[in-house]
Parts: sequence; structure tokens; C-alpha cells
Amino acid sequence: MSAEIRKIVVTVEETHREMGRPIDPPTRKAVAVAVIVNPFAGEYVEDLTPLMEIGAELGGLLGRRCVEALGIAPGAAESYGKSAMVGEAGELEHAAAILHPKLGAPLRAAVEKGAALVPSSKKMGGPGQVLDVPLGHKDAAYVRSHFDGIEVAINDAPRAREIMVAVAVTDSGRPLPRVGGLTAEAAVGEDGLR
Repeated sequence: MSAEIRKIVVTVEETHREMGRPIDPPTRKAVAVAVIVNPFAGEYVEDLTPLMEIGAELGGLLGRRCVEALGIAPGAAESYGKSAMVGEAGELEHAAAILHPKLGAPLRAAVEKGAALVPSSKKMGGPGQVLDVPLGHKDAAYVRSHFDGIEVAINDAPRAREIMVAVAVTDSGRPLPRVGGLTAEAAVGEDGLR
């Protein structure tokens, strides 16, 4: 089953100053969101494999859109995250089916490598509600400077029989990180942790 996409929204956030200090180069986050028809809205379905296949399709598509929006080479991506919001005629398990079994591998291909787990969140909601997309370093989960997130809201999504699927990618960590821990430069990126 292929995703029936109603719309795609891509946003880039750049932070140039923080606490009166210049951020040079600016920290940048991109988030790409697909608003899709929920094929199982309004009914209980035991086999959610079609949603898993949609997750694989969207992981690559949205990951590439983020990398393109940032104008970077895939390998220059530093962190990533994923999230989904299901409209009221769906169920939370629909978001889980899209996000977990198959979305990660195509997203990792879009950002080259990605040894770390992809941080995720899921929720139910309606049009205009904020969806938080958590972020973490793509190769080393212990890189604290990349513990972050980005919000996205679409005024007319998700409708009752839709799912809003978001992928976020950054080219840097938080502005002015100073809580210690493993740095991005020191990360090995082989075990997904360090």
C-alpha cells in the first residue's frame, strides 16, 4: 500500500542569536511533514503491515526533503527524529506502525549512516494541534548537545481520518551547548551510543 498524501509541509528553523550571543554558523533544523489518509480510520484491523510499508515510504521521502531543505550533503546531517499524530478516527497503534518497524532504515539512508535509535513520539490530536518531534544525534545517542526537539503544527491537519507524519533532521546541535558529556566531534558512532 502506498501513502495517499494530501499535503507535504517542509520548514527550516535557523537560530542566529541566543541570549544576545551570535550563533555562527547558525544552528538549523528542518522538519518535513506528510499528511496522509489513514486507511484504517474508524475500524479495528489486526494486521497493520500496510501502515508499516507506508512508514518505509515516508521515512525516505521526508528524510530526503529535510536534507534538501537544509542544502547539505546527506552525510552532513547530525541529528534526526520522527513523530506522528493520528486523527480522532484512528488509534495510537496506527502511529506506532508507521514509525517503528520500517521508517528508520530509509531515513538512515537519507542521512547516511544513523547508528543511533531515531527518537520518536506519537499522539492523537486534531487540526492545528502541535506535534513535538524529539531529536538526537544520528550516530551517538550520548551526545548531549543534540538532545533537542522541534514543533510543527498545520492549521488543517490531521483531520479525523488522517495521520500527520513528521521527520526532522539537523545540521548541528543546540545553540550554545554547555552541559558537558560526549561531543559530536569525539563520537565514534559505531554502537549507536558513543
